Amino acid sequence: MAFSFFFRDLPTLEAAVAFMHTTTVGQSRIRVWDAGCAMGYELFTLAMLLSEKFGHFGFRNLTIYATDIEKEFGDIIQKAEYLYGDIERVPDFYRDKYFTKTDKKDTYKVSDNLCSRIQFSHHDILSLKPISECLNLIVCKNVLLHFQPDERIEVLRMFHRSLAPGGILANENTQKMPSEMDGYFEQLCNDSQVYRKLEVKT
Repeated sequence: MAFSFFFRDLPTLEAAVAFMHTTTVGQSRIRVWDAGCAMGYELFTLAMLLSEKFGHFGFRNLTIYATDIEKEFGDIIQKAEYLYGDIERVPDFYRDKYFTKTDKKDTYKVSDNLCSRIQFSHHDILSLKPISECLNLIVCKNVLLHFQPDERIEVLRMFHRSLAPGGILANENTQKMPSEMDGYFEQLCNDSQVYRKLEVKT
């Protein structure tokens, strides 16, 4: 399993959320896919950022699809409980607002407000079957590096098909967009792998 922690690669996630927010203002149904959510560190970081950006009422319009090929991660996501050592690097503002101490020693639970917007599913990205259609944001980090180059291209094409017009894709910073995907996405940040879907000319 790839190394991760809460608020890892924050600039990329913040940029992705900001660009997606701009493209979805006024929409009553917004879909986000965290493809390869693992133990939930990135997932719940993303949920906190989305909650802050969209506000209390706007956040209710979001569905966050969390998927992973490892079924056991579903139990972790659904319990949404983490040891203090896991969340100690979370900024105080977010920790105080979105985590509550449980009766278990040094254990904290993610707020029900965040958990209510998250749906976990067991999913194999290499099936090339998207979790939903007309997605507004896909975050896929620490996943593509495990695939062969031709598999990455097929997955990226699947992401492109499943994104809504102008939808946003955020990748791991080490995973540059392959040249075979020229014309499919527009990079939005010079220092982050954050992209906007382009309509492919046929």
